[in-house]
Amino acid sequence: MPYTTDNQLPDKASVPKHVAIVMDGNGRWAKKRQLSRTQGHAEGEKSILDVIDGALEVGVQWLSLYAFSTENWRRPAEEVRYLMYFNENLLLKHRDDLHQKGVQIRFAGRRDWRIPKRLASNMDEAMLLTKHNKKLVLTICFNYGGRAEIIDAVKRIVSDGLPAEKVNEKAIESRLYYPDMPEPDLVIRTSGEYRISNFLLWEIAYSEFFFSDMLWPDFRREHMYQAISEFQNRNRRFGRVEKDG
Repeated sequence: MPYTTDNQLPDKASVPKHVAIVMDGNGRWAKKRQLSRTQGHAEGEKSILDVIDGALEVGVQWLSLYAFSTENWRRPAEEVRYLMYFNENLLLKHRDDLHQKGVQIRFAGRRDWRIPKRLASNMDEAMLLTKHNKKLVLTICFNYGGRAEIIDAVKRIVSDGLPAEKVNEKAIESRLYYPDMPEPDLVIRTSGEYRISNFLLWEIAYSEFFFSDMLWPDFRREHMYQAISEFQNRNRRFGRVEKDG
């Protein structure tokens, strides 16, 4: 669904380099329609694809999507099984198309025994296929938790035998899942919730936030453009004081 001609595209000269999105509201969208939660997740696929195309359209270089958290394993077993299949099916259906569009696919999160081997294999194949693409880096945060990422970074510091006096921000940043990933300029959360929910805790220290009441299956690129336009009107000081302040 293209951006409507009734609205202007965000100014491409100041589009955020990295947009991160907490895709929330699939279950509530389904409940409102007396559908199963899994049907809400299925409908959310349209939003994922449209937002990716929107990011490509306006020149966002990095897009991170919170697909499955370390806490999501607590959901009903049937829903968890569906989400494993859903993510695998999403990859198989759209991997080649994303590759043709110049999208590099990455996965951030823990690879543990709970992830089906076939899904893990498809994740690796998608990353290998698209690793040289430069137009957009799409990071799918899967079995991801911000605390888990920081814990894993600290474990690497210990394993590397780094002396305590040399533990600093750079030491931690270099041991995150993707040290080359720039910090998100803009974090969007849908469904009217106002929580971080353990998403990119280290990386979002100075990110701007945009909260939308839109449930994720209804969210489209024009809603992301609204968030980007608001972002472009904000003054990011990063702890500094204005010259006339």
